[in-house]
Amino acid sequence: MAVALIGLTGGMGAGKSTALTALGRLGAETLSSDAIVHELYGDPRVRDAVLERFGSQVAPGGVVDRREIARIVFADAGQREWLEGMLWPLVGERIDAWIHEVRERATPPRAAVLEVPLLFESGMAEAFDATIAVVTSERKIAERTAERGLLGVGGRNSRQLTQEQKAQRASFVVSNDGSVEDLERELSLILDKLQR
Repeated sequence: MAVALIGLTGGMGAGKSTALTALGRLGAETLSSDAIVHELYGDPRVRDAVLERFGSQVAPGGVVDRREIARIVFADAGQREWLEGMLWPLVGERIDAWIHEVRERATPPRAAVLEVPLLFESGMAEAFDATIAVVTSERKIAERTAERGLLGVGGRNSRQLTQEQKAQRASFVVSNDGSVEDLERELSLILDKLQR
């Protein structure tokens, strides 16, 4: 049986990473597009290109400061487009290699889940067998983004569909207002449906 490829998304602070971790516990193979970007910033070619474009303040001690880059690119569409133009093809290569590797396994996982914050906005949703949108209350979002000290929230959110729009487009919607156990239960039911 072919492994179902699932796209996972949600707004900032909705709990996408929590859902991705839960799906891993449930037997899915998981990957975060944000984690790929984080890795790419450690690649000397990417780091050097970023330094040349934005200046040494974005990589104190030679390590790229993602928050500083976010501050710059979410305030300037031209800078954001340049960064995305450099990173997205590299992210796509990593994702393609990951999907191929997962599908070639002798013992397949329960599903292959890729977390993509801009899943619908980027037009990537069509590449998946199913999509899951994680939603939560505005109060929870405010708490989580404050806890993480996220910068450029307004600029980031202006590029994203609302939670309601993501939910309308998704194959499945899960609420992340309760406990992690509640979330895991909902996700397990979705995996069960996709394995039938």
